[in-house]
Amino acid sequence: QNMLEELLIHKPDDPIQYMINHLKQNNDDAPRICVLGPPASGKTTVAMWLCKHLDAIHISQETLLFKEILALTNEAKAYKEKNQKIPSALWANLIQDRLSNVDCIKQGWILEGFPENQEQAWMLQSAGIIPRHVVVLYAPDTVLIERNSGKRLDPITGEVYHTTFDWPSDLLVQQRLVKPEDLSEQEMSKKLLEYHRNFPGVFQIYQKVLKSINADQPSMDVLSQVLTYVQTRHRSAAPFTPRILFCGPPGSGKSLQAAVIAQKYGIVNICCGQLLKEAVADKTKLGGLVKPYIDNGYP
Repeated sequence: QNMLEELLIHKPDDPIQYMINHLKQNNDDAPRICVLGPPASGKTTVAMWLCKHLDAIHISQETLLFKEILALTNEAKAYKEKNQKIPSALWANLIQDRLSNVDCIKQGWILEGFPENQEQAWMLQSAGIIPRHVVVLYAPDTVLIERNSGKRLDPITGEVYHTTFDWPSDLLVQQRLVKPEDLSEQEMSKKLLEYHRNFPGVFQIYQKVLKSINADQPSMDVLSQVLTYVQTRHRSAAPFTPRILFCGPPGSGKSLQAAVIAQKYGIVNICCGQLLKEAVADKTKLGGLVKPYIDNGYP
């Protein structure tokens, strides 16, 4: 399915060679996950935990700007230094550049906090970046505003903690935590309003692979629900031929259930017992081998 999606997006001149290269390079079982949500919902915590658990690569706007050396990094930093908003097209190109690296192809990736709106989601799709799972964290705005004031950052690992909800037990970690340059309550409220305005457009694009998870609960419950979801496989929309096997002891209703399913879905009902009896009646070679068993009452 992934290969078909990329064929439709890229429309290569030589589709056969493209598919051969795809099979050589790509790991279709590697995670491709977006972790989205409003500010202070726990996106970084969830994304980094998933990366450790799935051995995937963590990608965020921060890592692209400060931890990666890409062709477009300096251009993006120039906008940041001027306190100007980095264009969506530049973000999309940065992400595409990073995800084309071998480690992301082989290990998979967790993209945190992007896309933020429908325009960015379309840009990712146009670049062939199609997540298999989209996790959206949510919580009441009052909870998010309270969380924002208590956030603490580990400058060495980049992990995010909280003075109330998620304080580290390691004393060394506690001592090196710093308060990030977070938004004021007024700015936070403005960001939340912007998020709520943009989210419906993102939901519309990803609704078939999206799951919303309540972030206002113990962190391990959140992480458990996220992991359960990202390990599921979505059913392909491609046509398929069903093959169903009914097993059970005599008198359990196999024949009845098989007949009902066959009638409802237009499937051919094959009864093994009936096939054997027909083989005996037709005096075929197989029927001759089976006949002694049927005469002795075996099913």
